[in-house]
Amino acid sequence: MDQASRIIAQWKGGSDFISSEQIACAAWKKAVGPRLALRTSALKLVRDRLVIEVEDETWRNNLYSLRPVILRNLEQTLGPDVVRDISFEIRPRRIEPQRENGFALTAAEVDNGAEIADPGLRRIYRMARRRETA
Repeated sequence: MDQASRIIAQWKGGSDFISSEQIACAAWKKAVGPRLALRTSALKLVRDRLVIEVEDETWRNNLYSLRPVILRNLEQTLGPDVVRDISFEIRPRRIEPQRENGFALTAAEVDNGAEIADPGLRRIYRMARRRETA
């Protein structure tokens, strides 16, 4: 008995409702299992190449060596000729929100010219800063 994903992928009218990209991205979790699915995510299907996002270079190298097994699992799930290749892209680092410090400095407090070694240039700089902030 064929799986529903194979029937939908081969169904001519099914492309109006569910794209082959959506089916391939959904099949990724089944092809690699729940533990690998936590560390990776299917981004898109470009022609017959499934683009996968991974955490770092180590995951990329390890999954690249498992490509034949993963492709075989995808073929069993989706049927032939839906996904012929897999590419792995490293996920960009996401910066977590940072807390604000308990104090806030004004522009004059931060930039008072103390790092200027020459006393004449330091005085000219401070006068210019006072004019700008006044």
